[in-house]
Amino acid sequence: MESIIETVANTSSRTLRLLSLMQARSHWPGGELARRLGVSARTLRRDVERLRDLGYPVDATSGPDGGYRLAAGASLPPLALDDEEAVALALALQGAATGTGDDDASAQPALRALAKVVQVMPPRLRRRVDALRSVAVGGPWGGAGGPDPAVLLVLAQACRDAERLVLDYTAADGARSQRRAEPHALVRLGRRWYLLAWDLGRGAWRTLRVDRVAAARPEGGRFRPRELPGPDALAVVESSIRTAPALHEVSAVLHVRADLARARLGGWAHVEELEHLGRCRLVMSTEDLDWAVFALARAACDVSEVEPAALRSHLAVWSARFAAATTPS
Repeated sequence: MESIIETVANTSSRTLRLLSLMQARSHWPGGELARRLGVSARTLRRDVERLRDLGYPVDATSGPDGGYRLAAGASLPPLALDDEEAVALALALQGAATGTGDDDASAQPALRALAKVVQVMPPRLRRRVDALRSVAVGGPWGGAGGPDPAVLLVLAQACRDAERLVLDYTAADGARSQRRAEPHALVRLGRRWYLLAWDLGRGAWRTLRVDRVAAARPEGGRFRPRELPGPDALAVVESSIRTAPALHEVSAVLHVRADLARARLGGWAHVEELEHLGRCRLVMSTEDLDWAVFALARAACDVSEVEPAALRSHLAVWSARFAAATTPS
C-alpha cells in the first residue's frame, strides 16, 4: 500500500512540475522536457495525457523540431505558480482593486480574484502578503518592471517587525555598498518602490530605491522606531525625491577589453560588452560629473563617444587644469 501511495504522490508532483515548466515557455522539445523531468519519452506522453484530462489543452508536434506547447483553451484551468509568482499576482490584483474608483468596471473583478488567490495561499505566503500590505503606503500598486518580489517581501517583514537589515545597495553613481539599516516603511510613488530607513552607518534618514537593492537579509536584533522627520513616511519620501540633485546619465566607449575595464573600475560604473574587439562601454548615473571624470581616468585607456555634452565640457576644463600643471612656473 505504501508503495502505491508513494507512486501516486510522485506522479502528481511530476505532473505539477510539468505544468509549471510548460507555463514558463511557449514550446518545449520533447527530449529536453523529458530530461528536465527525469523520465522517458513514454512516461512524458502519459503525463501530458494527464494534463489534458485535467483540462489543459496541450498541443503536440512531431518531426525533428517536435515537442509540446500549452495552447489557449475554452476555459481557464488552474495555474501552477511558485511562491514569488503567487505573491506578485496578489500585489498586482491589489493594485487593480485599489488603484481605481469603486464604480470602475475592473475593481470588483479584481477584488474577487484577489480573494480567491489569497484564500488558497499557504499560510506562509499569506503572512508575507499581509506584511507587505500592512507597511506599504502610497499607491496604486500596479505597474511592471518593479523590484525583486523576494527583496520586497524581506523589506516588508522587517518594517513590520522592526528588525535591522543588511542591504547590498547600488547608488545612483553605480557605487556598490553594504548598508546597515533600520527599515521604517515602504512607499510607492509612480512605478517605483522606495524604502524609508535610518542608515546606521551614516546616522541619518535615507530614501533608498528598492530596485537598487540586490539583496536584503536580517542582521539580528530589533529596534525602537524613531520619530520621522516629517508628518508621515509618504511626505518624507516625496520631500527627499524633490530635493535630490539632478542625475547625469553618462556613457563612453572605452578602448580596452571589458574584463580589464571591470577590474580597473570595480564598483565605480557598469561596463557593457561591445561587438567591437577590444572595446566596451562605460555606463553610470552620477550627481557630480567629477566622479565620471575620475571613472574615465581609472579606466586608463583611450576614450570616445562621450555623453552627455556637459561631461565633454567638464573633461575640457580638467584637461586645461592638468595642462597648466605641467607647465613650469
